[in-house]
Parts: sequence; C-alpha cells; structure tokens
Amino acid sequence: MTFLKCAEEILQDAEYPLSYKEIWKFAEERGLAKKLVSSGKTPIRSLAARLYVNIRDKADSIFMFASKKPTTFWLKARERELANLETKINENNEAEELGVKELNEGKKRFNERDLHPLFVKFLKDSKDNKFNAYAKTIYHEKSTKNQKGVDKWNFPDIVAVHFPFDDYTEDALDLAKNINQSKPKIYSFELKIALSWGNLKESYFQAVSNSSWANEGYLVVFEEIDNEILDEIKRLNQSFGIGLIQLGLEDIECILNAKERELDFETIEMLIEKNKRF
Repeated sequence: MTFLKCAEEILQDAEYPLSYKEIWKFAEERGLAKKLVSSGKTPIRSLAARLYVNIRDKADSIFMFASKKPTTFWLKARERELANLETKINENNEAEELGVKELNEGKKRFNERDLHPLFVKFLKDSKDNKFNAYAKTIYHEKSTKNQKGVDKWNFPDIVAVHFPFDDYTEDALDLAKNINQSKPKIYSFELKIALSWGNLKESYFQAVSNSSWANEGYLVVFEEIDNEILDEIKRLNQSFGIGLIQLGLEDIECILNAKERELDFETIEMLIEKNKRF
C-alpha cells in the first residue's frame, strides 16, 4: 500500500479534516500502517511529504488543504461537506490547541541539557554509524563573564570529535599519515527541544553563529519537525550549510548534511581563552 492510498482510505471515513499526524494515528489504529511499503525511518514524515507534494504538484490531486493553520487535509470529492463541518473543525482546532498547551506544560518538566546524555550516546553508537564521535557538553555559563546572553551565541551546546584511525586498516592508516589525511573531524551541535515559526530563525542562526568554526555544524531537534518548517531549513541549509539532525528516543537521524569546512582556528582560540573547559 502507498502512503497516498492509505491517506485516501482514512479520509474517506473521516468525520472532519485531519492533520497528517491524525491520519497516521488512524492508520496505525486500523492496521494500515503495517501494510505500507517504506524503507524510511520516519514513515509519518514520509506520509506528510507525500501529501504536501501531491497537492502542490498535481492539479488533478484527489487531496486538498481544508485549513492552513493548523494544516489539515481533505478529499476534493467531499469538498461540499466542509460547509457543514465548520463546527467540528473548530472543535478539532481547539483540541489541538489544548494538546499543544499540555505539551508545553510537559516541556517544563525537562530542559535541553536533559537530552545531552542521550544525544552523546547516539553520536558514538548510532545505528548508521555516521558520526562515531566522542562528545561533551559545553557549559557556556562557565565562560569568562560577558554581557548576559552573549556566550550562548559563541558556544555550541555540544562538541564532538571523530578519529578516523578506527576506520582504516593499518596499511591505509600509514598511507593516510604519509599524505596528511588522517586528521580528526570536529563537529558542533546546537540542541533544541522543538522548532516553531516563533523560534526557527533564532535557533538556526544561533547554530550558524556558534558552529561555523567546526568542520561540520548541526542543529539538533528532539520533537518532530513540521514539514513546512523543514522546507525552510532546507533553504537555509543551502545558504549557510548548517545541517539538521532529528533526535529520537532510540536513535538519531541526519536529515540534512552539513557543509564541510576547514577549522577556524582564530575562533577556536577565542573560545578556549573564554572557557578553559572547551
């Protein structure tokens, strides 16, 4: 079964327009999710992408947007029913707003640094072994005192280093040393619990500011990333090169690769002078 066919079956029986998260929830409850042909790690995001692209690119799409904030989906064949569903849509929006409120209240129970040990573990032991890096938290508040808030734009949340020696055979390592290609790679990470339109630009450019000295810099997000926000991050990635990582409870997924750079030793020296623990 395809993602679009799954969405069609759910929306045929839906009592009101649904967000892609709600479509996925009903698909799981009805056992349709198990029938999907997908190799991706995050099928719910694949579902959302298929719906957005189908509506955007196909004039004869059977799907339509019922609302934009929040984004909900509907079938064109049932468009006439929307007039009678306004009350239900409003109730659905209120329920979603309540859910966001409860989620925000839940966020207060933990902060970004509570996620650091989990992320550090995955950097070394991720299933796809992309990073295989040793990492540590940087406590910007322990830096030489500066104007309040300045150092959060200088220091990343986490730095990590990958030593290529474990990747090579002994002969390959000897060759790499002889041609000066056995350099370690240094990563810089800015970690956020969630991204919204309200904090997207600040979060991304904070990562640009405090990670551009490293070989690769990344913005790491714990909660699921909205597809429209993801599109904006892709645009920013093309211009500024900061990558994007989704942090899950079981692993990490590199959604956008960072652009590789040479180390900026002038900035590194400044960071070391300001924070001896760096």
